[in-house]
Amino acid sequence: MGRITTSVEINNPFEPGKALRCDALVDTGASHMILPRAWKDRLGTVPKSSKVEKETADQKSIGGEVCGPFTIQLEGFRPVSGEVLFIDMYPDNGAYEPLLGYLVLEALPAAVDMLGHRLVPVKRLDLK
Repeated sequence: MGRITTSVEINNPFEPGKALRCDALVDTGASHMILPRAWKDRLGTVPKSSKVEKETADQKSIGGEVCGPFTIQLEGFRPVSGEVLFIDMYPDNGAYEPLLGYLVLEALPAAVDMLGHRLVPVKRLDLK
């Protein structure tokens, strides 16, 4: 399998100027936009925050904090409103690896093109 990464900009609509840009790994098994807890202050204060327990792919339970709403924009797509999950991450070779989960992909809407290793717009939404 290939790795699909995309450029993401996250803005706090309640504090103009509080934003960050990063490359994120597309992970359709993850639910949220997942960022390292170390970056949380860069996005300022948010009106809603709640502690959550999540399960990782290797079935470990970890704590996190879901915050939002934020404006999330992927390169080539319209901005959407969504939540960010902050967790304790440990940098690999000095760099964090944020994850882009299915909630953001569904909000865009975007699909994973496995042959082209990219995200593509969904042309029609299913209303059935």
